[in-house]
Amino acid sequence: MTPRRLILAAVIAMIVAAYFLSGADEALTLQNLQAEQSRFRDWLAAEPWTVAGGFFLIYVVMAAVSLPGATLLTVLGGALFGFGWGLLIISFASALGATLAALVARTLARAPLERRFAPQFERINAGIEREGAFYLFTLRLIPLFPFFVINLVVGLTRMRLGTFYWVSQVGMLPGTAVFVNAGRELGNLTSLSGILSPGLIGSFVLIGLFPWLARGLVAVAKRRRLARRHHRPTRFDHDIVVIGGGSAGLVASYIAAAVRAKVALVERDRLGGDCLNTGCVPSKALIRAARLVSEIRGASRYGVTAGEPRVDFPAVMGHVHRAIRDVEPHDSRERYEGLGVEVIAGDACLEDPWRVRVGERLLTTRHVIIASGARPRMPDLPGLDGIEVLTSDNLWQLESLPGRLVVLGGGPIGCELGQSFARLGSRVALVEMGGQLLPREDREVAAEVEARFRAEGVELHLATRALGVVATGQGDHALEVEHRDAAGEAVTERLPFTHLLVAVGRQANVEGMGLEALGVATRHDGTLAVDETLQSVLPNVWACGDVAGPFQLTHASAHQAWHATVNALFGELKRFRVSYRALPAVTFTDPEVARVGLNEREARERGVEVEVTRFDLAELDRAIAEGETDGFVKVLTPPGKDRILGATIVGHGAGEMLAEFTLAMTRGIGLNKLLGTIHAYPTRSEAVKAAAGVWKNAHKPERLLGWLARYFNWRREGKRRESAGSTRRQNA
Repeated sequence: MTPRRLILAAVIAMIVAAYFLSGADEALTLQNLQAEQSRFRDWLAAEPWTVAGGFFLIYVVMAAVSLPGATLLTVLGGALFGFGWGLLIISFASALGATLAALVARTLARAPLERRFAPQFERINAGIEREGAFYLFTLRLIPLFPFFVINLVVGLTRMRLGTFYWVSQVGMLPGTAVFVNAGRELGNLTSLSGILSPGLIGSFVLIGLFPWLARGLVAVAKRRRLARRHHRPTRFDHDIVVIGGGSAGLVASYIAAAVRAKVALVERDRLGGDCLNTGCVPSKALIRAARLVSEIRGASRYGVTAGEPRVDFPAVMGHVHRAIRDVEPHDSRERYEGLGVEVIAGDACLEDPWRVRVGERLLTTRHVIIASGARPRMPDLPGLDGIEVLTSDNLWQLESLPGRLVVLGGGPIGCELGQSFARLGSRVALVEMGGQLLPREDREVAAEVEARFRAEGVELHLATRALGVVATGQGDHALEVEHRDAAGEAVTERLPFTHLLVAVGRQANVEGMGLEALGVATRHDGTLAVDETLQSVLPNVWACGDVAGPFQLTHASAHQAWHATVNALFGELKRFRVSYRALPAVTFTDPEVARVGLNEREARERGVEVEVTRFDLAELDRAIAEGETDGFVKVLTPPGKDRILGATIVGHGAGEMLAEFTLAMTRGIGLNKLLGTIHAYPTRSEAVKAAAGVWKNAHKPERLLGWLARYFNWRREGKRRESAGSTRRQNA
């Protein structure tokens, strides 16, 4: 505990001790207040400012340290000052004291509790940010919930203290007024419980429910106002119109059609989107060809002589396009029309929330799902517009292998493609502005990938900033970059290239659909602003996939598409919030990098205390037998507990091994149960069990084992004594 917390805790302890040691808790009873009522009034008449100021200060302190007696002080305030002045004084004193109580709870307990229960607090704080004031106001209106409990609990969240104060000031007024008014009749009160009769409590409950009813009425009013502004149709052609035929749009259409909703899918280019045509499928086909080249080069270490492989690059690209064609039927127009989806080719534009125009055709729909995907982001670099730039979208049209390839960007796309082209025979230089490859991963994870890249001849320029593209004569170009030398001085360098691949991220496709005119906002990163249910500011317009973020992954898009579709069709009954707690992600470099949940870097940033368990693949029998021992398994758990907060795997087949950890996190399975699961031998999946074994070994019950050692020693000594005694009897 920090010195500030220790001092604050000591001060509060002293105030609480003084309260009880002085007998104040016994003095603050209804009988004593009634007996001393006239004396209090005489004192107020003699010294009004002293009594009023002292009363205010005492009330604030008692509320701030959550001492009992605030209710009686409220009654006393009504008796002393009357209803008007009593309500004024006590209202401000109670709100200020409540805010100080929240601050005390926040200072003493929030940081350690957030570290201990990080996932739970993350969800709570997200809700507080979204509707915290509304919930607090509702709780304040219902005196069934003790105010001091609300002060402490809400104080642990990330609600702004200013918001907490004004909501408390307004929300506590009705309850405060009841007790202040009761104080006017102090002499006739027989018990405080009589103040809150069942009928009065029922009235408070109705008052507390009013904001919920009001919110529903406001939502209805918004929909009606929206309908009046845009002339809502009296009937609809479709239940859902999906804009975009990538992974998110296809899944949304599939789900809607499966529940017999009438759905139209609008796509302006090719069904399957980036994943099929320019992303997942072609890149993995290229990676497989490049890995085969690497395996042939390294065959001699297995006793196989193959020599330097000859790469027929047009044939490699033929393999890539063949993979696309073979997967294409899964995402074809024929398949989805067979499922009941109306597939429409063209550009979609929202004329209003219920009307979508595609060319000359106007579709009316109850809901719209935006799944328009994303495209490669182009940096603002001088000279870039003067050359033909490769991206993950257009490089699949290459007919010859790049001689010198400069890759700008060290994220997953840049790393996967850069390593692949290096293995196929290109001279590759990779430029990354950050200090490591794969900036979202832990340093030791990036180090494994960097070491392999350097061993394979990839030229790495880390902590290096691109300045622009410059011409070097005879039609050649170079990327001018800047980095710092050992002395911290800026050094400029030129990296010549025949081809430049830009892989610095992706930009959401939000333009041209009429969203801006309808008031659908975007976030700072360019993605559409939607809530946790994927609903936009328009109640019938939803978004999922890359256009919504925050994870631009095919399986994340499918995960979101389910939520967006179900919430659109059945949201009046039940809505589901999207959770990314157990979302896996794999970077298909060699070695592969696979992760689910937190890593150490994120845990540090969020202040989550974790225990790290590591198992090196060099200890795994299958990895040893195959000569693929690079990498490790790393698992994060709460200190002393086996609950999995995150897992990272680096090594051959990491993406396949990750599935077991993803299932465990999704279903709440801990390391103890993974250790107790039989795994086939020898397999790479044994690394999961081995990591659980490392954790278990670190938490073995040493005291119990000590007693067992003594027990077995006693057993052995007992047998020895018995044998010695038997020998003596025989000799006698």
